[in-house]
Amino acid sequence: MTVGGNLDGRVVLVTGASGGIGSVTAAALGAGGAAVIAHYGGNRDGAEAAVAALPEDRRLLIQADLRSAGASRALFAGALAWRGRVDVVVVNAAVLLETPFDGSDELWDEHWDATLRVNVLEPVSLMREAVRHFLDVGGGTIVALSSWAAERGSAIASLAGYAASKAAVRNVAQTIARNHAKDGILAYVVAPGIVHTPMSEISAVSRGGIEALNAALAMGEMVPPEEVADLIAFLSTGRARHLSGATIDVNGATYIR
Repeated sequence: MTVGGNLDGRVVLVTGASGGIGSVTAAALGAGGAAVIAHYGGNRDGAEAAVAALPEDRRLLIQADLRSAGASRALFAGALAWRGRVDVVVVNAAVLLETPFDGSDELWDEHWDATLRVNVLEPVSLMREAVRHFLDVGGGTIVALSSWAAERGSAIASLAGYAASKAAVRNVAQTIARNHAKDGILAYVVAPGIVHTPMSEISAVSRGGIEALNAALAMGEMVPPEEVADLIAFLSTGRARHLSGATIDVNGATYIR
């Protein structure tokens, strides 16, 4: 899967570009020729590192706390002001918070509220802003990061909130794809399995550690984040128009639908 210079001139907004899949994706998009807007919450250093190889005129960092209502609207406005347009939005930022059924009511309410705000309400608001802009300019692309947990439920009972949030984002992206295909708006869903990121290392504790986790995977290893990033970069070129609306599984054959 080659991108080459097929992203030349494209302006791409990546949320959660300071680590995990987001940082590798921001770097891959930049390497493909895109001008990258790297969003971060609190880790500015991580976002800077992700786009450090890009010339200054092809990189912009924007901070936004997605735990706050309306943050995505302000984020998109800032992104749009940079070059007057945004061609691609990669909806990646998310939190992984436990919502255990046997936990306290306070923890349940707090973590569900935070999960829905960061993983659903703000990403969906961002997609709405993107759609409105794309309708004005004649099209654009959304790549939404979901999860295999959205398809089958989480294997960890305490991550029900996370699984549900990823299912919601997937559904909104599919709705956009279906209703705005004739408007030139493309929307893809990328559903990774367990990608080797700091977030996955944290969740591995609940599975008996990284070695035990890898042993349960078909390829015996977590998905390299670079493979997910390369896929997102390819989708961002707009070359796979008739793949719009699809959910693309990236899990090393551990879960096959």
